[in-house]
Amino acid sequence: MTFGEHVFLYCERGTNAALLAEPINAVSNVAFLLAALVGLQLVLWWPPEERSPDQFLLPVLVLFIGLGSLAFHLYADEGTALADVIPIGVFMLVYLGFALNRFLGVPPGFTVLLVIGFAAILALAGQVQCGEGAIGFPGAEPKNAKPCINGSLFYLPALAALIVIGFLLRERGHKAAPWLLWAAAIFAVSITLRSLDLALCDKVLLEGRKVGTHFAWHILNALTLFLLLRASLAGGTAAVAQGGIAPVSASTPLSRLAPATEEAAREDEEPVEQREPKVFFPA
Repeated sequence: MTFGEHVFLYCERGTNAALLAEPINAVSNVAFLLAALVGLQLVLWWPPEERSPDQFLLPVLVLFIGLGSLAFHLYADEGTALADVIPIGVFMLVYLGFALNRFLGVPPGFTVLLVIGFAAILALAGQVQCGEGAIGFPGAEPKNAKPCINGSLFYLPALAALIVIGFLLRERGHKAAPWLLWAAAIFAVSITLRSLDLALCDKVLLEGRKVGTHFAWHILNALTLFLLLRASLAGGTAAVAQGGIAPVSASTPLSRLAPATEEAAREDEEPVEQREPKVFFPA
């Protein structure tokens, strides 16, 4: 691999090596920059006592995703391809660790093991090649091999993780669940459009010029990332919706349990005849 070697992956570029061969794909990266800036502003608006350093890190990673993608769609060589893919991979791993630990309460050590396993899955998915009705890895590629579904196979593990974590949080009544599930739905559409870029190349035109659908991947993916940034502010394992039950673990501060414990103790000390009847109304 030579860093300066040109890469021709998307419909809009075709085989044109010029700097501005992908104007729409390049400009659509503004969506990532907007998502990062608005996400960072949300963190700054959040109460200081409810935010953490990792919530500042996430929008910075989204900013690097936008800059890396912009560089690739301008220069389109092996070096900028790495600048495009690496920030995306880092964001997926960081956010997975964040969601497992902060939302689901997975212990840090086990979270690290799960993230390492997920990184291995991503690496394998990125190496799979498809061609002539068969799939394989480098060294055993089928004839006329190329990345499966236009390279989108790399993103399917992240989609699966979003769906699983989103439904787990939904079962717990966590406030982050709707944000994650909406992000998963939009991400599924964006992956589909990314995969169809070359297949629809002759059909998606702008003033007679082939455009493809990769620009839509940028816009919808930026929206997905913004929803994930907003979800990161929804709180930790105790952030359950009204009527939900907050999970209690060994790390649960005693101060969260004290009010209920003290109230129960007072009720136990009161004579039964002095207790005021409590009326409950159905929700």
